[in-house]
Amino acid sequence: MTTAPSARPTGSDRRETPTPAPVLAELAAGVYAHVQPDGGWCLNNAGIVVSEGETLVVDTAATERRTALLRDSIAQVAPGEPGLLVNTHHHSDHTFGNVLFDPRTVVVAHRETRVQAELAGLGLQGLFPQVEWGAVGVRLPALTYRDALTLHVGGLRVELFHPGPAHTTNDTVVWLPERRVLFAGDLVMSGVTPYVLMGSVAGSLAALERLAALRPEVVVPGHGPVGGPELIERNIAYLRWVQGLAVEAAEAGLTALAAAREASAGPFAGLLDAERLVSNLHRAAAELAGAAPGAPIDVLASFREMVEHLGGLPACHA
Repeated sequence: MTTAPSARPTGSDRRETPTPAPVLAELAAGVYAHVQPDGGWCLNNAGIVVSEGETLVVDTAATERRTALLRDSIAQVAPGEPGLLVNTHHHSDHTFGNVLFDPRTVVVAHRETRVQAELAGLGLQGLFPQVEWGAVGVRLPALTYRDALTLHVGGLRVELFHPGPAHTTNDTVVWLPERRVLFAGDLVMSGVTPYVLMGSVAGSLAALERLAALRPEVVVPGHGPVGGPELIERNIAYLRWVQGLAVEAAEAGLTALAAAREASAGPFAGLLDAERLVSNLHRAAAELAGAAPGAPIDVLASFREMVEHLGGLPACHA
């Protein structure tokens, strides 16, 4: 498997660039990734696990149209409606499509995902008003867990666990030990800038070390092309760089926005959605000041600073 290319359209260039169609890739026997290029804002990946006539889906999509494309992928490899649908966290690009699945499909997630999805509501639609969202909405998990949960899809074991505050406060990792396939959710990005404003920089680093210890052969990131363990290492390197920038910014008395402008994304300039550095520096600075992982930070204020840093609204091609 290969990682994303080192250079992608950014800023206003990307806002004018159409996105390719989703790709369905078989990763192992009965295990598939539905990948939405180019992996930027609102373009998340999903997973499909099929065994002995039973189906589990990992995440949905942001809009009615995008969820219909996911359902087309599912129909190619799985019979009927999926019995289980796992949400890796509460962000709407991964959950809005829940409502477009059969009411008998059981939605599974961390218990805090249910809380945060209800609080978030349709808020993402306000950030990107130009998107044609369609008939999506909020369908909350019916089955929740605290630390870990094992599901069985036919004869295949699917292990869910919560790694602690990382990308958010309610992440779920989906691990298939018999297939050595890891659905990492947004703990791992591929060619795309990580985003930890609602979680923790230090917590993400601890979580990524835990993922690396699983020794997966295939890693499905929340956004961007599928790869291997090198994706985990790349995310670790980025977050350590952010921590170092935060220390330098604190010593120089710089705000997160000023520090991001000075850094210009440095060695990670080729990552898509580099404006997220502003928000990541807010989280890193808060942790330096003693804030607990996942402690609330003003999301809207941070988003406005990302828009200012970018020079316009980020592209959302949902």
